[in-house]
Amino acid sequence: MNWLLAFVPIAAVLEYAFPSWHTAIFAASALAIVPLARWLGNATDHLARHAGEGIGGLLNATFGNAAELMIALFGLRAGLTGVVKASLTGSIISNLLLVLGGAILAGGMRFRVQRFNAAAARVRATGLTLAAIALIAPAVFVELSGTREARRELSAEIAIVLLITYLLGLLFALHTHRQLFTGQSDTPEQDSTEAWSVRKAIAMLAVSTALVAWMSEILVGAITPAAQALGMTGLFIGVIVVGIVGNAAEHASAVMAARRNKMDLAVGIAIGSSTQMALFISPVVVLASYAIGPRPMDLVFTAPEILAIAAAVWIAALVAGDGESNWLEGVQLLAVYVILAITFYFLPGR
Repeated sequence: MNWLLAFVPIAAVLEYAFPSWHTAIFAASALAIVPLARWLGNATDHLARHAGEGIGGLLNATFGNAAELMIALFGLRAGLTGVVKASLTGSIISNLLLVLGGAILAGGMRFRVQRFNAAAARVRATGLTLAAIALIAPAVFVELSGTREARRELSAEIAIVLLITYLLGLLFALHTHRQLFTGQSDTPEQDSTEAWSVRKAIAMLAVSTALVAWMSEILVGAITPAAQALGMTGLFIGVIVVGIVGNAAEHASAVMAARRNKMDLAVGIAIGSSTQMALFISPVVVLASYAIGPRPMDLVFTAPEILAIAAAVWIAALVAGDGESNWLEGVQLLAVYVILAITFYFLPGR
């Protein structure tokens, strides 16, 4: 993906020299985020090797979906809460359907049947089910009763519950039951590359984080005019386009892992990233909105978004529950994603 780094200066030039070229600015900044997110993830992984398992888990929790988090935070500052919610939805369903489906298909084209740790996959799927419930509850509350202030208070309290649950999940995975997450096909090949020095890892983390933040700000500024120029709604841009951009690095990693028959790693990347988005990034964004947004953001998603998340969680749990995968299951996950993408394209704006 390194050749995509060329879009960093291209996006900068377009932003400052041709500010009216909104569609080109949006496309260039989106493409620039893809390799930067990959470099940010690499820096986090190398730093985690020096920090140890516990601190490494916290580092991955913090920076694992940093690109999505920064896009969401800049969206909050711009008052685009609808696009922010859509991007959270898009990241969850993209990981569960596009990333996992692509990985299973890529691996299945090379191996007839692939196996992975079903117990670990079920634990992650249960966490996602909890998140789906947390997203449905505020919408039901608003439908039945509740003022704007009440729904914000409810969302903030649910966000705190999700954060606590995520931190306890880290304790479960990294300490009390870490044997469940030692993949059946894990080999030393995963860590065969030489670790960067702490200084280099921190430097790369700082540089890539700053560049991701810069490109995210440019991207958010171009979303609304670009969507109008392309004839797309903010909902579609957030759920599909931003979701794909934010997860491109995870997609590449999961596909490469599946092609090497490392399905525990591939499933862990896809489902683990969705779990992190639902249980960590979403509540962090809700709580952060009280400080940086023009108004606090709640967890009341639209009915299509809730249905999309529920469907993605359900079919991903079905696929991952037996600890085996084949290429047809990958096709089925991708088919669900395409169906949802078509549906969101034809939905009217918020």
